[in-house]
Amino acid sequence: MTWTEDMCVGVEVLDEDHRKLVAMINELYGGLRAGHGKDTLGHLLDGLVNYTKIHFAHEEQLFAQTDYPGAAAHKKEHDDLTQQVLAVQAKFKEGAVTSLSLEVMGFLKEWLTTHIQGSDPQYGPHMNASGIE
Repeated sequence: MTWTEDMCVGVEVLDEDHRKLVAMINELYGGLRAGHGKDTLGHLLDGLVNYTKIHFAHEEQLFAQTDYPGAAAHKKEHDDLTQQVLAVQAKFKEGAVTSLSLEVMGFLKEWLTTHIQGSDPQYGPHMNASGIE
């Protein structure tokens, strides 16, 4: 996946998080394509899951700091996305290595296009107006 400027939300710390998530997705995809073993893929997937949680916490902290009116709905999206990625991680840990590639990459692509490019840009102007750039 390639980072593009249309993924920017206008809040630098969150754009950096998004760039890192794209890099982690690419690292996982590269590991899948290279045929890395379960331990390596598990480590990459764990890192992605953990960083996703950190990123969501960053966003939610800024929502609270700026009294973002869409915070509750956006947090619900975060909770739903977290549950989905935890389900993928659980399947992987149960031994479903062969389904990891299609399932994870499909999920992550969908997440990037609908969340980062759909929901996230809605908070950028609000945060910018609150002095966060």
